[in-house]
Amino acid sequence: MKIYFDSCSLNRPLDNRSQLRILLEAEAILGLLVNCEVGAITLVTSEVLFFEANQNPHPQKKAYVKAILEQSQVVIALNDDIETRAGVLEGRGFKGFDALHIACAEFSMADFFCTCDDRILSRARQQGDLNVKIVSPLELAQELNL
Repeated sequence: MKIYFDSCSLNRPLDNRSQLRILLEAEAILGLLVNCEVGAITLVTSEVLFFEANQNPHPQKKAYVKAILEQSQVVIALNDDIETRAGVLEGRGFKGFDALHIACAEFSMADFFCTCDDRILSRARQQGDLNVKIVSPLELAQELNL
């Protein structure tokens, strides 16, 4: 099973956990990442994720996310097909980086794209032809019976 986590989901464990939703999502992400570490899940990343991680102004979050990305078994490099697909997704209302992440996940043939971003989740539910299942961390943990 292959999973592509976007930037917001990878950063979630270091977010302020004073809200129940953030606490639950953070714990779900941590559980999913443990499954990546033990080989039960294949972690898929991309050049886009590495670029975003390097732009993070918070040193602790930057180091944390980069350490996760460096453990990835699959790193997707941008190519013309991904950029073309991202353009199509942008035309459907996904923001630039979000469209690139989804296109990378599709290109990698990931089973799931995990995000904490409600805009992405809402927009994805309106699409009929995405080639990856877009889910929240809690939905993914439930789907995988964690």
